[in-house]
Amino acid sequence: MGRSLGIELPIFPTSVIGSYPRPRWLRNMIRQWSLGRVDDKALEEAFNDAVKIVVWEQEEAGIDIPSDGEMRRDEMVEYFAARIDGFKFYGPVRVWGNNFFNKPAVVSKLGYREPIVLREYQFLRSVSRRSVVKVTITGPYTIADWSFNEYYSSKEELVFELAKIINREILALQEAGALFIQVDEPALTTHPKEMEWAVEAINEVTRGVNIKLGLHVCYSDYELLSKYFEKLAFSQFTLEFANRGYRDLNVLSKLGDKEIGLGVIDVHSRVIEDPTSVARAIEKATKYIEPDKIYVNPDCGLKLLPRDIARRKLEVMMLGTNIARKEYMARGISKIELRG
Repeated sequence: MGRSLGIELPIFPTSVIGSYPRPRWLRNMIRQWSLGRVDDKALEEAFNDAVKIVVWEQEEAGIDIPSDGEMRRDEMVEYFAARIDGFKFYGPVRVWGNNFFNKPAVVSKLGYREPIVLREYQFLRSVSRRSVVKVTITGPYTIADWSFNEYYSSKEELVFELAKIINREILALQEAGALFIQVDEPALTTHPKEMEWAVEAINEVTRGVNIKLGLHVCYSDYELLSKYFEKLAFSQFTLEFANRGYRDLNVLSKLGDKEIGLGVIDVHSRVIEDPTSVARAIEKATKYIEPDKIYVNPDCGLKLLPRDIARRKLEVMMLGTNIARKEYMARGISKIELRG
């Protein structure tokens, strides 16, 4: 396992993947801003207030490692592309049904303009009462895969250029005191023939990084992904399992000394899970991986759920985790160390 970062956490630490439902009033404020009815200062105040609320909601539910709910982000690729030189937006494209995505295009050499999420982290750190918070960053492969490439000679070249930029951002966060950064790569296994160079490129974001780095991959081919667990330079893999009925849990046996962020809450269902089902899922995971390598989280971001359901799902996740914790506390195992 990686080196200790000097912080103790409860056994089976709980976290979120990143996104959380925006309060209704914030969505209205964003609409008013887009119509020119409120200024940038008022919008920034609204974002800050929303972050405070969703962080405290997570903490009141019992979450050990909260995020800022990605309150400032409309979409995981668009947000980063808009803040990296070399991207241009032509307009929204249809992705499915009546859902549209403002797909970016790379039209010139990419450049690191300024820190992208550093201020987000600093504000989150200032309002959270927890010893560790999570910062989420969209990974280079997913940004490239969900963009048009009109400049670089190949997708591979584009991904490596993006990896350099994401690495600079992670190093800036590390310098500012961040302890846990999660890189989101939902597109990683969608093109199996690209996996070899994609893994090499994604590893570039870890250069010089000594804090905890997680890799989030969901609704993917875990059998394919598991072949690269050892090669990927991340200490934790955050994977979705509840939605697939806990099939593929056996891939956890291939993690070696890596940790699992175990997805136990189905974010695509409004049905509230039962705490005992969460506890059972954790217990099943311990058959494949040591308990001190298990973190507990939802399958994916909670953004698309109604806010009351998202909160209730987190509360149930905590109740189930506490059931599992009690059993291990009875065995004298109550704490783990945060490791990079």
